[in-house]
Amino acid sequence: MSMATRTDTRSSAPHIADSHDLIRVHGARVNNLKDISVEIPKRRLTVFTGVSGSGKSSLVFGTIAAESQRMINETYSAFVQGFMPTLARPEVDVLEGLTTAIIVDQERMGSNPRSTVGTATDANAMLRILFSRLGQPHIGSPNAYSFNVPSVKASGAITVERGAGKTKTERATFTRLGGMCPRCEGMGAVTDFDLSALYDDGLSLNEGALTIPGYSTDGWYGRIYRGCGFFDPDKPIRKYTRKELHDLLYKEPTKIKVEGINLTYEGLIPKIQKSMLSKDVDALQPHIRAFVERAVTFSTCPECDGTRLDKEARSSKIKGKNIADVCSMQISDLAVWVRSLDEPSVAPLLTGLQHLLDSFAEIGLGYLSLDRPAGTLSGGEAQRTKMIRHLGSSLTDVTYVFDEPTIGLHPHDIARMNDLLLQLRDKGNTVLVVEHKPEAIAIADHVVDLGPRAGTEGGEVVFEGTVEGLRASGTLTGRHLDDRASVKPSVRTPSGVLEVRGAGTHNLQDVDVDIPLGVLVVLTGVAGSGKSSLIDGSVSGRDGVVSVDQGAIKGSRRSNPATYTGLLDPIRKAFAKNNGVKPALFSANSEGACPACNGAGVIYTDLGVMATVESTCEDCEGRRFQAEVLEYTFGGRSIADVLAMPVAEAEEFFGAGEARIPAAHKILQRLADVGLGYVTLGQPLTTLSGGERQRLKLATRMAEKGGVYVLDEPTTGLHLADVEQLLGLLDRLVDSGKSVIVIEHHQAVMAHADWIIDLGPGAGHDGGRIVFEGTPADLVTTRSTLTGEHLAAYVGARPGPSRTP
Repeated sequence: MSMATRTDTRSSAPHIADSHDLIRVHGARVNNLKDISVEIPKRRLTVFTGVSGSGKSSLVFGTIAAESQRMINETYSAFVQGFMPTLARPEVDVLEGLTTAIIVDQERMGSNPRSTVGTATDANAMLRILFSRLGQPHIGSPNAYSFNVPSVKASGAITVERGAGKTKTERATFTRLGGMCPRCEGMGAVTDFDLSALYDDGLSLNEGALTIPGYSTDGWYGRIYRGCGFFDPDKPIRKYTRKELHDLLYKEPTKIKVEGINLTYEGLIPKIQKSMLSKDVDALQPHIRAFVERAVTFSTCPECDGTRLDKEARSSKIKGKNIADVCSMQISDLAVWVRSLDEPSVAPLLTGLQHLLDSFAEIGLGYLSLDRPAGTLSGGEAQRTKMIRHLGSSLTDVTYVFDEPTIGLHPHDIARMNDLLLQLRDKGNTVLVVEHKPEAIAIADHVVDLGPRAGTEGGEVVFEGTVEGLRASGTLTGRHLDDRASVKPSVRTPSGVLEVRGAGTHNLQDVDVDIPLGVLVVLTGVAGSGKSSLIDGSVSGRDGVVSVDQGAIKGSRRSNPATYTGLLDPIRKAFAKNNGVKPALFSANSEGACPACNGAGVIYTDLGVMATVESTCEDCEGRRFQAEVLEYTFGGRSIADVLAMPVAEAEEFFGAGEARIPAAHKILQRLADVGLGYVTLGQPLTTLSGGERQRLKLATRMAEKGGVYVLDEPTTGLHLADVEQLLGLLDRLVDSGKSVIVIEHHQAVMAHADWIIDLGPGAGHDGGRIVFEGTPADLVTTRSTLTGEHLAAYVGARPGPSRTP
């Protein structure tokens, strides 16, 4: 019987279950997608290409991945769904053949200062268990080694049952040993406040002495401090007694009543520590961040020396190293140390830890350390850190969705990333990748090219098929796929140098370098070689230096390019002056908002545990303003007409004639310069792609006054065709007398540079040195570094002398 069964299962007829080998998408209309239909093969690697803003993310993330997540959420009970984010069904007619989607995007890993690479990947949890078992002297449970767990001591009366209904009250003391340093509360740094930045001691509270953002005299915080009764609000602060000054600055939380309302009063310093310093400084709003940088000095905690741990946790060691020592080691070195531990009692734990640390090295992050704050990782590093948990996963037949996994990777590292993607595919998974790099597109089994252009001119499938077919297709991507830049025949002459001496931030090894000014300088090197450390530690803080980093711009549905860039302010004033009314009427977030939808343009209907339904507001027809406001015009257009204009049209409209507004025209010119001419002024920021947000940020920061611009990977999210436009913008900046320093891996940008500074030769402690300084032509000729080899191959130079080790 068993033989008969076995024979049947081996019959040549395909099983009906094997016929579901496609993900079918029909009639997708998310964001700018124009009712498109595609069929994506399962258990293959499919790359989605197209210019920035063509609809790649709308199809992959907004349609396929979003629907997969929504359907998984619906398998939970209604009670559980009540605690989960409600996801609306994407605008699509048919979605068939979906499997569980695992999204690995570029989102930064949160900005909680307590989060490190170790805590984000479970490596710390494993190390804590290891030390609680093998550490000498033994101090306690794994919690005793955690810098996020404080030591707690409590005593009081407890009731003990003595049988037969008898009880006895006894006094007991409980102790829970945590690893948190009591001085810095596990932050590794202590803060000192410059009191003169908190208040003007010559003024009283009623005269507006407090200079902290949000603490104005009329504001709620100002009223609390004036009405608390602990000091005279009419008395200048410099005349306060010691007790009054203590109450103003340091008073513990105390219940009080102000203006008939019960609330808790707290001194200024604990209040600021909780509201502003509990977050990563870089994640704060710009005006609050400026205040924190002005008022607060951060210094290494003298008690724990920055390790975040108390003395008990630091005293327990394995082979002469405590948990802080091993967390500060480079991960590739830590993997060697873990291998040297031979202890059968914790063998499964050591195997798991070893695999995790090896995965870091495999993915090209062996140069990190486990104590590195998670908020300091670049978008590419954060994405690869998230990939680690999937590498050894035994899951198959799932859909992995990647958003530009080659971001932040040197050409040398891209081959390694390609191998990892193919590894996931070969385990029987469907891999969907949004990508611009030709090296990553080349490994695809199937390519979907969206276009033909961006925004309203995109959203169509212009090609589906193989990489060879894409090359021959004549689409924008196909034409640019084999583009190769040539090295500039002549380079600009520097007007001076910016000296860096003895740079030692992170892995830099006492670096001395002269960065030429008045030219385009490209800083390159493998990931982890020290590029960002050199810029952040020695260049960014100087006067006249404007830094544009990779940090994503945040915005709600109410934010749009006009509000984010400050463009709406001069436009509102011009409308108000022309019509003799208040500027606030021309804000959809203020007095001019449609009362039915509160200026959102859409109405959200909450259906409890079901998905929230979004529908266009019937009163304003999605235009966001009251009908009376739309009757006011400027240059023959209403404010809603202006917000519906693409940047290119608005630039023309506000550049000449009766509608001329020089301040608005200048901002629009910058938006057009960075290639955003097709984006409408009122398009919600939430619908912009990653590349579009990056360029919007660049256009905004270009307005800041400074002689040196530092750009961190400006080609992030840019299509091959958009890179030419970026190079034109960089040239215009340099030709206008600015100095431009670019951290970049894209060979087209390297070839276009006047001067290249290459760091390396490797990552972590194998890097941190200058391995080349000179023109791109010299680098191509000598091929003395990894970058030189890849750049020479890119520009098609003939083989030269072999690379010296």
